[in-house]
Amino acid sequence: MHKDIEIVDTSSDIGLRIYGKTLEDVFCRGAIGLYSLITDLSKIDSKKNIKINIYSESLDSLYVNWLNELIFQFDTYGFIGCNVDLDVLTKNKVEAIVKGENFDPTRHEKGLLLKAATYHKFKIEKKAGVWEVEVIFDI
Repeated sequence: MHKDIEIVDTSSDIGLRIYGKTLEDVFCRGAIGLYSLITDLSKIDSKKNIKINIYSESLDSLYVNWLNELIFQFDTYGFIGCNVDLDVLTKNKVEAIVKGENFDPTRHEKGLLLKAATYHKFKIEKKAGVWEVEVIFDI
């Protein structure tokens, strides 16, 4: 896992604490952290690109909806990412290209089955010039 991503253990779910100097950092690292909970990213190839467009009323909901869209892409299409390029990021919009491939159980080990990113204990804030996000996933 990336040095700016920590696993937060909760009683029945799992969470991530993500740090970054920029908002872009915490969005990209949130995606990588999520994918790292699902499988070993060193075995994922950048064979395929998907475009993600999320619009929301607030930064909180934008972040949670971003992660939930990535979970949806995995659950529905089997897509697992290993790299994220943000094209647009504002407090109400994220447009990104996620690079990865379709999950192959013969090559990729199964980690956690994430159901959703939640608002339970969610926070996204900037303190002393560093962005910090805490998010809990239903498993």
